[in-house]
Amino acid sequence: MDASDLYDPEFRKLIKSKKPTVIIPVGSLEQHGANLPITPDSDIVTEVASRLAKKCGFIVFPTISYGISDEHSPLFNTSIATTTLRTILSNVINSLLENGVENFRILNGHHGNVKHLYAFLHRPNVKRACSLWIHSYWCFMEHEFDHAGFVETSIMLAISDKVKMKKAKKGLITKGLSEKEIQRISKLSTQPGGFPKVAKNGVWGDPTGATKKDGQKFLTEIVRNLAKECQS
Repeated sequence: MDASDLYDPEFRKLIKSKKPTVIIPVGSLEQHGANLPITPDSDIVTEVASRLAKKCGFIVFPTISYGISDEHSPLFNTSIATTTLRTILSNVINSLLENGVENFRILNGHHGNVKHLYAFLHRPNVKRACSLWIHSYWCFMEHEFDHAGFVETSIMLAISDKVKMKKAKKGLITKGLSEKEIQRISKLSTQPGGFPKVAKNGVWGDPTGATKKDGQKFLTEIVRNLAKECQS
């Protein structure tokens, strides 16, 4: 169920009778090479959250579309402070607690948010105890994730008409590199301004072979595995 489908009297009755789980998606706005718009982290997590809500009977709230993406500087990114993200989440959750909601799933769509969201999980600054979980959607698929590469471009082809496949170009490829070198590159890519140092065109992976069919398969796999996790 989407929050836009809810009306006050019915929603208050639903909270009292069903004790629903609310999904709060969190994305980001940042560069995704020349083949994707700046919104995939928010677009994809919104789609995954919507499908998960329908499958599990959850309620999905509007996506927080701003995240922490300063690792992409000087390429385009719109980042908010860690304290701002924590404040937004605390305020939203506290407001929902006051309305009787007690079960929350924060669904993350951007790698740069991970450590900040888990820091929030350990210090949520909420007014009373609640059930609070954080999931990064790409952890629920077997294929290695990327940035504007095969996986992300395929998923965007499945949900958006804004992919420019003619501009898709291979980016950083780690196949063949030593584990030590991959760890060095991965660490550097998460530091402020570090991503363009390892992936000059803003792409991690190879989007040139991406397909809508593969994107649909990835989405189905992610939602299926996420649902199992949420219902376990």
